[in-house]
Amino acid sequence: MSEAFTRIDGGALDLLIVGDHASAHVPGDIDLGIDAALLKEHVAIDIGVAEVSALLAAQLQCTAILGGVSRLVIDLNREEDAPGLLPVMSDGHAIPGNRDADLADRMRRFHHPYHHAVAALIDGMTAPFILSVHSFTPRLASDPGQARPWDIGILYNQDDRAARIAIPLLEAAGLKVGDQLPYSGQLLNATMNRHAEANGIPYLGVEMRQDLVGDAVGQRRFADIIGPVALACRSRLA
Repeated sequence: MSEAFTRIDGGALDLLIVGDHASAHVPGDIDLGIDAALLKEHVAIDIGVAEVSALLAAQLQCTAILGGVSRLVIDLNREEDAPGLLPVMSDGHAIPGNRDADLADRMRRFHHPYHHAVAALIDGMTAPFILSVHSFTPRLASDPGQARPWDIGILYNQDDRAARIAIPLLEAAGLKVGDQLPYSGQLLNATMNRHAEANGIPYLGVEMRQDLVGDAVGQRRFADIIGPVALACRSRLA
C-alpha cells in the first residue's frame, strides 16, 4: 500500500494503464483551505478515470497505476520544476492552503514515489505499451465561451504513432475525436514525456469528456471502446 498511488493488478499483459489525476484524496494532515465540495469538481480530479481504468485493467488483463492524491495536493503530471506543480489557483478557485506548503515534502511523499512506481512497472515489462487516461471538463469556469464539443481527445508530444492508429478507430466507434484537443500534448504531457517518449516506448494518451464518463453506463461505454483501440495500437507498434 502507498499513499502516493493505487495499483490494480488485472493481469500480465505488457500494457500499463496510467491515471495521474484519478483521485480526489487529500491526506488528513494537509489542509488546502478549500470547500470540500470542490474536491468533486474537475479542478481536483479527472472524473471517471479511476472507474474506466479499473474496467480496462480487468478487460485487458493488465496493470493500472492511479495517482493516490488530488491534483490540488500535487500535480503528478507536471515536471519537477514546472509552474502549477503545487497549484495556488485552479480555474478561478484559490487554493490558499498551498501558498505556504512545503513543496519538497509533497514531492518526497507523492510525486517521487508515484513516478518511481511507474518506472518500475515499465522496467518489468518485455515490450511495454502505455495507455495514459485523463478526462477534461466540457466547460471552464474561467473561460465559459470556449467550446469543447469533443467526446475524447488524443494527446501526444513528438511521438504520434499510436495517435494516428487510434483516431480513425475511435471515430469509427462513433466518437467525436479531438486531435491534440482540447489542449496540446506538446504542453501537457509530462508523465508520458518522462516514461514513454524519453525511452522510445509507444503510448496512447486519451482525454475523455467528463460528463460522458460521470456514471457507470458511460464508464462502461468508454472502456468498451478504448480497450480494443489500445490493443490495436499495441499490436501494431510492438
